[in-house]
Amino acid sequence: MSKRDYYQVLGVQKNASEDELKKAYRRLAMKYHPDRNQDNKNAEDNFKEVKEAYEVLKDPQKRAAYDQFGHAGIEGAMGGGGTGFGDFGDIFETVFGGGFRSGGGGGNRAFRGDDLRYDLTLSLEEVVAGADVKIRVPTQVVCERCHGSGARPGTSPKTCPSCNGQGQVRVTQGFFSVQQTCPSCRGAGQIISEHCPTCRGNGRIQQHKTLSVKVPAGVDSGDRIRLSGEGEAGVNGGPPGDLYVQIQARPHPIFSREDNHLFCEVPISIITAALGGELEAPTLDGRVVLKIPPETQTGKVFRIRGKGVKPVRGGLAGDLHCRIVVETPINLTPHQKELLREFEKTMHKTKRHSPKQSSWLDGVKKFFEDMKI
Repeated sequence: MSKRDYYQVLGVQKNASEDELKKAYRRLAMKYHPDRNQDNKNAEDNFKEVKEAYEVLKDPQKRAAYDQFGHAGIEGAMGGGGTGFGDFGDIFETVFGGGFRSGGGGGNRAFRGDDLRYDLTLSLEEVVAGADVKIRVPTQVVCERCHGSGARPGTSPKTCPSCNGQGQVRVTQGFFSVQQTCPSCRGAGQIISEHCPTCRGNGRIQQHKTLSVKVPAGVDSGDRIRLSGEGEAGVNGGPPGDLYVQIQARPHPIFSREDNHLFCEVPISIITAALGGELEAPTLDGRVVLKIPPETQTGKVFRIRGKGVKPVRGGLAGDLHCRIVVETPINLTPHQKELLREFEKTMHKTKRHSPKQSSWLDGVKKFFEDMKI
């Protein structure tokens, strides 16, 4: 499963203040603390999720990176460990005080790597027709020099004597009885006397990798493409996470999209609107001829079947809707203006040439007459 949005986890808006973040975290941390939910197996996972979200959003730099790039923008900066964060008791101590710690650690167990998200912006043509795109993703990979152990080549980690390799010790304070991350090994369950000079004991290093993404035809903004095993490297031999590519279509200068239908505006002259005619209208795969009937008004929509978007999961393509906009001429010459005035005189001889205008004027006249009563 991909990580949830951090703002959603805390139940706050994206413009939430530092105090609002802290209040939300305090409430949820008390709600999900494992020692208050010993019969709830999901409580610890919920607690860790809340802690992780708050640790990112309370830090201005991490929050700015997350707002711009999503989870992919902050994963590499969060250090080692199974989730990319330290033990979740650290931040519980910061908010509540008293030296509480719990969770984290886990000794020398293998952990699956984190899932990542990459926001991919494409043109409308690319999401409609499909595309092969190369992306460059920041990620944590296993250190090749120490093979993920974190120890200098030729040495190996030793079992921590303080926690006997468990990574945790239990402490009691007040009504809390919590697991505290072992201060000697910091939850790893092992002591590294000589750190690998390449990864500095983390077992993973930050790198960028280039991946090829096959975008299927018909995807829309908000759709996700899963690249299995292309997320963060696992810890202690655990499997890697997945990469989720989030699709976003950039605005098009001519077309807009709603579901599988496309929409565009087609300007025509007042001559074509009055007398009718033919004109070429664009589609994403060529041109079509629109037959404009006489007396066409602004707002009339012509539907061209099958010229929209074919659904990504199969089915019939949507339609293209062309909305007519009658354009008023500008930059007229004196002769053209005189011709229009002569034409206007002929229009005043009868109301049948402008029924909407005549009806509107009659309504305005009645409105003012009623005001005098």
